[in-house]
Amino acid sequence: MSIAFLLCIVILLGLAVMGTPIAYAILVASFAYLAATGQSIGISGKILLDGLYQSFILLAVPLFIIAANIMNAGSVSDRLLQFCVALVGRFRGGLGHVNILSSLVFSGMSGSAIADAAGIGKMIIDMMVKSGHYTRGYAAAITAASATIGPIIPPSIPMVLYALVSNTSIGYLFLGGIVPGLLMGAVLMAMNAWISHRRGFAKHEPVPLRDFPRLTINAGPALMMPAILLYGIYGGVTTPTEAAAVAAFYALILATIFYRSLSFRHFYEILVSSARSSAAVGLIIGGALILNYIVASENIPTVVADALVGLDVHPLVFLLVVNLLLLVLGCFLDASTIILVIIPLFIPTCRALGIDLVHFGVVAVVNCMIGLITPPYGILLFVINAVTRIPLAEIIREIWLFLAALMVALLMLILVPDITLMLPRALGYAG
Repeated sequence: MSIAFLLCIVILLGLAVMGTPIAYAILVASFAYLAATGQSIGISGKILLDGLYQSFILLAVPLFIIAANIMNAGSVSDRLLQFCVALVGRFRGGLGHVNILSSLVFSGMSGSAIADAAGIGKMIIDMMVKSGHYTRGYAAAITAASATIGPIIPPSIPMVLYALVSNTSIGYLFLGGIVPGLLMGAVLMAMNAWISHRRGFAKHEPVPLRDFPRLTINAGPALMMPAILLYGIYGGVTTPTEAAAVAAFYALILATIFYRSLSFRHFYEILVSSARSSAAVGLIIGGALILNYIVASENIPTVVADALVGLDVHPLVFLLVVNLLLLVLGCFLDASTIILVIIPLFIPTCRALGIDLVHFGVVAVVNCMIGLITPPYGILLFVINAVTRIPLAEIIREIWLFLAALMVALLMLILVPDITLMLPRALGYAG
C-alpha cells in the first residue's frame, strides 16, 4: 500500500466518522490521492464520463426510482394493500402477513427498499397500530424487515449497481433474485406466525369471499408490472434499461389513465423527488468510479485474489468470511457504497475460486439489504422513524427476531447455491 493510498483511506474514514455524507467523503479522499500522486484532478472528470458513457445500464436506476415513486402515488399502493388483506389477512397475525406479502408484491414494481418502507409500509403500519393488536414497535420492525425484500425480487436497483461493477448479466441476476426473495418472505412469515401465537395476536376480520374478485381486478393492472418486465427482458423484447423505461411509462399510464389518481402537480413533485434520489445515488456512483480507478491503480484486487488463492481457501469458507465482513460493514455503511466500493475487491477472488458471480451477487445484495435494518446505522429504521414518528428504541427492540430470520435465509443461500441458480439455469444460464 502506497503512502498516497494510505492518505486516501485515512481521509475517507476520518470524514465518514465526522458525519460527512459518504459520497462527499469518497470524492474528497479520491482527489487527495490524485493530488498526492501528482495526477491532475481533471482526470476524475474523464473517469466519470467514461464510466457513464460505457454503462448504458445506469440509466435504469433513475427510471426504476421514478416508477417506484409513481406506484407509491395515489391509490395504486392502496389497491395492492386491499388485495393482500383479502388474501392473508384472515390468519392469526394476519396484518403482519399482509405487511410481508405487500412487500413481496410491491417489490416487483419498485426495486427499492426505501420506496417500499416509505410508501406502502407507512400505510400498513397505520393499519396495524389502529387495529389495537400490535405495538407500534412491532408494526415498524416487521415493516422494516419485509422492506428488505424489495431489491431482491426484480426489478432491483442494487443488482443494477452490482452488474455495473462485475459485468454480470443483469437479466440472470434478476432471475436469480426471485426464489431468494420468496424465501425471505417465507422465513419472515414463519417468524411472524410464531410470534403471533406466542403473544396471542388476534385475527383480522376476514374479507368476504364475494369481494375477492373485485379486489383482484382492482389490483390486477398493478400486479402485471413484474410480468411485463420479465417478459420484456427474457423474451428478448427489451434490454434491462429499456425495461426500466417501460416500467416507468406503465406506472404513469396506470396512475393517470387507469386509476386516475395522479394530478399534474403531484407528478411534478414526483419528478423532483426522483431527481433528488437519483442525484444522491449518482454522487455515490461517481465517487465509486474514481475510487475504483484508484484501487485498480494500486492493483489491490489482484493482490487480494492472489493472497487468498495462495492460502488455498475453500470457496465456502471464503463466502462465509466475506458475508460476515459485509454484515459488519452493513452496520455502518449504506448498501450502494458496499456494492460499488467494497464488493469489487472480492470479484477477482470469486473468479479464481470458481464461485459463480450471479450467486455471489444475489447473496451479496441480500446481505446488504439485511444491513439496512442492522443497528446502529440501519437506514430503513431511520426512514420508518421519520415517516411514522415511532421512536427508534421501540423499533430496535422488536427488530432482532426478524433480523435472525433473515440471517437464516442468508445462510441457506450461501450453503445451497441452487436456490439462487435454479431459475437462471432453467432459462439458459451456463454458470
